[in-house]
Amino acid sequence: MNSFTASCRPLRYWEQRACRFASQGDGLAAVCSYGMPAFYNRVIHWCQCLALARWLHVRAGARVLDVGCGIGRWSCRLAARGASVTGVDLSPTMIVEAGRRASALGVGARCRFLAQDLAALEVDGRFDLILGVTVLQHILEPAALRAAVQRLRSHLTEDGTLILLEAAPERAVASCNSPSFRARQRDEYRRLFAACGLTEQAIAGVDPAPFKSWLLPHLPRIPRALKTLALAAVTLLSIPVDVPFGRLAVKHSWHAVFVLKRARRRS
Repeated sequence: MNSFTASCRPLRYWEQRACRFASQGDGLAAVCSYGMPAFYNRVIHWCQCLALARWLHVRAGARVLDVGCGIGRWSCRLAARGASVTGVDLSPTMIVEAGRRASALGVGARCRFLAQDLAALEVDGRFDLILGVTVLQHILEPAALRAAVQRLRSHLTEDGTLILLEAAPERAVASCNSPSFRARQRDEYRRLFAACGLTEQAIAGVDPAPFKSWLLPHLPRIPRALKTLALAAVTLLSIPVDVPFGRLAVKHSWHAVFVLKRARRRS
């Protein structure tokens, strides 16, 4: 495989997702779990909102960078709180849809959206807050992953905060991996962040209920007529665990919220 083909594959994948689902309804099928039922993706979004809530209080005028912004669901929320937001995404179709949604919500003047590859991120200035939600887990090549984290750090102000929500179980679960996704072990991310000059300030859980991760590897083998029923069952079982206890049960959570700062240079 040549380098051009390798670089195009993620773009093609995200463009396909965007073209199918970005403009449909709330667009969550494009940015949460690809093509899953609406109820499943709404619960994912709900749990992400709960996990991120305490970290997304921004002052008016704060400079925010939303990487992997997708349809702009976080960009619009932060712009509505007075931030000046730059959203970047690999998919041009996502970028167009994010701009459309920002304008429809009346926050278009405080948002700008750019089509960029995170591993080669180049945006003017630095940011008080950088947010990435389920972005690194889709960067499969180790060199590109490291480059992406380094670019995030370089765009952070000295006192800025980097918030990353990623699939990061305590134990690696390779059975859930796919050609577009890696559930890296939590300590692998921690080693990478430290190597790139970032320090962990806090960590929070998102979804400690194990039912979804149990089901997903078997989903391709479940008859189509039963898939929605199986997804509904694991969703209903997960809500009483994930919603009240998600942030606290960090050790058991499938996803984790990493709160990071630039490491201080030793004098």
